Amino acid sequence: MDKFHTRNAMNFFKRTYFFLFLLLLPCIAQADAMSSLKYFVKDVRMARASFSQILLDKNARIIQEASGTMQFKRPGKFRWVYEKPYEQMIVGDGITVWFHDLDLNQVTIRKLDIAIGSSPAALLAGDNTIESNFDLGEIGLQGGLEWLEAKPKIKEGSFESVRLGFTPEGVLRKTVLHDNFGQTTVIIFSGMEKNPELAPELFKFTPPKNSDVISD
Repeated sequence: MDKFHTRNAMNFFKRTYFFLFLLLLPCIAQADAMSSLKYFVKDVRMARASFSQILLDKNARIIQEASGTMQFKRPGKFRWVYEKPYEQMIVGDGITVWFHDLDLNQVTIRKLDIAIGSSPAALLAGDNTIESNFDLGEIGLQGGLEWLEAKPKIKEGSFESVRLGFTPEGVLRKTVLHDNFGQTTVIIFSGMEKNPELAPELFKFTPPKNSDVISD
């Protein structure tokens, strides 16, 4: 893997940190996007799905594509596995987040702070005070999905807005994040399962022997 693709892959990989909790919503017959979001915050404790992810530049040109699987358990535990184009993984245990690039044999460690109210993670991973941290607005039906937009009230951080698209049954199908650099990240989910049994070991991680470990 050349330096350009390595750097690009790692940046794309780490951007997913913002989406780790913008995951799945439960089935609610004929629910609108706003009620689906609020229901999720209250009732969905864990989920799993497959995903495809696309990063676009400011001219809507594709920079990179990826796909894989994800699982999460609230609060703050997740396992996000990239299978293509490179094998990479993000694991969180509620306190620490590990970014593991298998090709580079490199592990980056970060502290998880879902208490940051203006982050996309806090949008769905936080408590029932969404309205105090975000301005929420219904966009309406577009492309067969009901859309909701969330903008942070505190204009800090690297993202401008997050849009969530739901099926008529109230299931989250797509998320679109617009950052402050003109780039857009799109994630499409499939095969969603709400509140499945997930083994505790899924959310634990030990850096492989001889791996390059970096702490942010």
